[in-house]
Amino acid sequence: MRSSAITPEMDGAQVTVAGWVHEIRDLGGLIFIVLRDREGFVQITLPKKVVDKDVFKRAKKILRESVIKVEGIVKKEEKAPNGFEIIPKSLDILNESQAPLPLEVTEKVPADLDTRLDNRFMDLRRPKISSIFKIKSQVTKSIRDFLHNQGFIEVQTPKIVATATEGGTELFPISYFEKEAFLNQSPQLYKQILMSAGFEKVYEIGPIFRAEEHNTTRHLNEATSVDIEMSFTDHEGVMQILENLIARVYEDVVTKCEKELEILEIKLEIPDTPFQRITYTEAIELLGNQIPWGEDLDLQALKSLATKIEGIYFITDWPTKIKPFYVMAHEDERISKSFDLMHNYIELASGAQREHRYERLAENIKAKGLSVESFDFYLKAFRYGIPPHAGWGLGLERLIMAMLGLSNIREAMLFPRDRTRVSP
Repeated sequence: MRSSAITPEMDGAQVTVAGWVHEIRDLGGLIFIVLRDREGFVQITLPKKVVDKDVFKRAKKILRESVIKVEGIVKKEEKAPNGFEIIPKSLDILNESQAPLPLEVTEKVPADLDTRLDNRFMDLRRPKISSIFKIKSQVTKSIRDFLHNQGFIEVQTPKIVATATEGGTELFPISYFEKEAFLNQSPQLYKQILMSAGFEKVYEIGPIFRAEEHNTTRHLNEATSVDIEMSFTDHEGVMQILENLIARVYEDVVTKCEKELEILEIKLEIPDTPFQRITYTEAIELLGNQIPWGEDLDLQALKSLATKIEGIYFITDWPTKIKPFYVMAHEDERISKSFDLMHNYIELASGAQREHRYERLAENIKAKGLSVESFDFYLKAFRYGIPPHAGWGLGLERLIMAMLGLSNIREAMLFPRDRTRVSP
């Protein structure tokens, strides 16, 4: 039985619980064991004069973080956690832990991030850390539920590809039989091909791989991307989908993850929609025109911008020259039908209306210095009827990081992969 299923009203009932020994207090003739399972804590109380002699002896020798199973009687006790304790009839050690522990699970002794990640199995036993991933699980479920209700079909696209999504060198090459292949940096090309196939609305939640050499608190080399693509719409249409999805995610976390938010000591506010929109040009003006028009906004610029705009907002109408070849331009071709979703200075998502006209798309590929022949498998889908379409990609770990105020994106990934870490 899970700890969360037991209540003080079950006074006198016999129950069986199993989990890890979180803490032990040995007062001589009285031993307290705090047992931890996935749902919380249970106090096991062993008065020497009440419990079986062998059970008491076994409890005396037990080490913290050992796995145990306890069968006993629920006793109402206001001073105990959750208002009850269990007086054991039997106590079995299912697996004994070694000592000393590689890090402190009770969170009384802090550990640096590298030590925690080196011992991630133990770090994840900490309630504050496991709460992050329970919330992440709910966020993923909320995204799926929302998109299904909007008529989207979930798809899975290849993660081993023959060419870059956007060109450039940020790719991990792999040996693929007699040829070279790459780990995919985005499902972009394939979800567009599915627009040609007539799927109309698709989404994918899956890994992406980017061989970026920078080692920052906001970047991972393997991350989880939430991607959508939608036919018969433009950038404004998918921006509305995105802002409504984000609001739904926040609402679900607030209503369904109360316990986890309490453990993390976070009071989450549900953002109002529609989100504020500013153009790239307006952003440059807010920054005092110190950045030449047409250049990307670096971290310092985004942090400065975040002091002038609160919460979650869109930056729209980016210069075409700094966006990928598949992004459609406005009538003024210097400006693209693109957007980034920002949470303070953190970019959560990027999207655009796509260029669906074959000749224009081929020209864009050439203009970026890429080989049209390399993209033939992709361009073929544009020769035989493809509707106007738009989409976006949302970084799941970025969303969790921003939502929960984490200082490092590695906190939002179970086993993060960065420039230096490929284990555990």
